[in-house]
Amino acid sequence: MRKYEKLLDIVRSLDSAVVACSGGVDSTLLMKAVKDSGIKALAVTGKSPTTPSSDLDEAVAMASEIGLPHRIVPTAEMQRREFRENSRERCFFCKDTLFGELRRLAESEGFRWVVEGSNLDDLRDYRPGLRARELHGVRSPLIEAGLAKKDVREISKELGLRTWDRPASPCLSSRFPYGLAITEERLRMVEAAESFLRDLGLREFRVRHHGDLARIEARQEDMERLLVPSAREEVVSFLRGLGYKYVSLDLEGFESGRLNR
Repeated sequence: MRKYEKLLDIVRSLDSAVVACSGGVDSTLLMKAVKDSGIKALAVTGKSPTTPSSDLDEAVAMASEIGLPHRIVPTAEMQRREFRENSRERCFFCKDTLFGELRRLAESEGFRWVVEGSNLDDLRDYRPGLRARELHGVRSPLIEAGLAKKDVREISKELGLRTWDRPASPCLSSRFPYGLAITEERLRMVEAAESFLRDLGLREFRVRHHGDLARIEARQEDMERLLVPSAREEVVSFLRGLGYKYVSLDLEGFESGRLNR
């Protein structure tokens, strides 16, 4: 695996690092490379109301399986007015908070670098959080190694990492159209709605929060499942019980980053 060897060479040159760990396919491969490189390292996961509890559980599990020391630290993006107001720069304020916390931890405990799991494909999307990475001197070894998402999944599969085909799971704030204020109550509504749909067997989807309206984006096969009368009634009943007045199924289906249009 020539591409993985290149990643290992980059990671070995770091000497020591705090690894931002979300439990997703990218950060899990990065943790694996850090472990295999033998450098001094600590995996850290930020915890806040914007973090799905299932992602937090996965981060803990993957750090344990790989064998990296792991820590959960609270992050305070919800205390920042700029974040709650949900402008198009929202992701910057979130990552600025997280990377600032990780940088302070690294400096206080003797780690040379903070690293995170962005890949080449992330450079093609609207990602203001990447500016926060530059501001805090955070490195992205997957990008430095020239790895796109496809490469990350292929290498992860070869290495036997069970996250290799895990769907992307961005923070819950990505379910809100820009300009709609983010509150803890609304975040809980989205998380509960998505947890319910996941328990029904949906795999890759989003519940977009538009005030009184929950807009479900799902793959074609899941859209057909949701339109079965019994399933449709169950979903509508549950989501209305959460506080939504209207529940819709987006005919365009699932598209990551749809709200960046």
